[in-house]
Amino acid sequence: TILGQAIGMAMRGLRPIAEIQYLDYVLYALQIMSDDLATLHWRTAGGQKAPVIVRTRGHRLEGIWHSGSPMSGIINLVRGMYVLVPRDMTRAAGFYNTLLKADEPAIVVEVLNGYRVKERLPDNIGEMTLPLGVPEIIRTGKDVTIVTYGASCRVVLDAADKLSKAGIEIEVIDVQSLLPFDIHSMIVESLKKTNRVLFVDEDVPGGTTAYMMQEVIEKQGGYFHLDSPAQTLSGTVHRPAYGSDGDYWSKPSAETIFDAVYEMMREVDPLKFPVFK
Repeated sequence: TILGQAIGMAMRGLRPIAEIQYLDYVLYALQIMSDDLATLHWRTAGGQKAPVIVRTRGHRLEGIWHSGSPMSGIINLVRGMYVLVPRDMTRAAGFYNTLLKADEPAIVVEVLNGYRVKERLPDNIGEMTLPLGVPEIIRTGKDVTIVTYGASCRVVLDAADKLSKAGIEIEVIDVQSLLPFDIHSMIVESLKKTNRVLFVDEDVPGGTTAYMMQEVIEKQGGYFHLDSPAQTLSGTVHRPAYGSDGDYWSKPSAETIFDAVYEMMREVDPLKFPVFK
């Protein structure tokens, strides 16, 4: 009902923002989103448009139905829509301002526990825009590139601090936008410097991390700049268990990210990076 009314409003010239909380509940609207909204411009040969913005939130919250990450299902079922994954509310606002000027439909996945993080309020919060398909380097480094998005950004940055104390400097890239994805091949430029890459997110194995890996390694030619195999670190194959401990063990943590990167560097220089006892 929410999405059907939004499509009708958008086709009549309005700019609806369809509120669906949480991310897990988007599954109920996927059939209409995939068959009706995402395909409208294509199947009418450009004759009709419905610039619906679907606003949802998820990731890093406790509970089986509030902390899932069906991102790979979404990005493969809604081709024809933008899929944006801002890591904080300021960037979410920038994306909304951009989308309100566009003619294409989109889904914006906000970070649920980002509401609890204080940010500096921009003076132009109602006018600032962010380009689509342009990642952001949120930490520079020379040893390993980590590609991630959304709630995982803060977890990776935490791991980066721990790795720095061990003599490993990682470059952290927030893709910000899954559809479109890195339209200027910025991630490959990072690979030319680090020659190693790890893709991190909360989706199931073989999900969005695999999608990002294909985009960077295969489509953008990142393979030619690797000195170590590209790797992924995702969530587990099950829905997150209830409670803080369940969420912690179901999704990548600073410790699992540390271990994955440290093992990559240990293969390069086992004397400098020995096995921990």
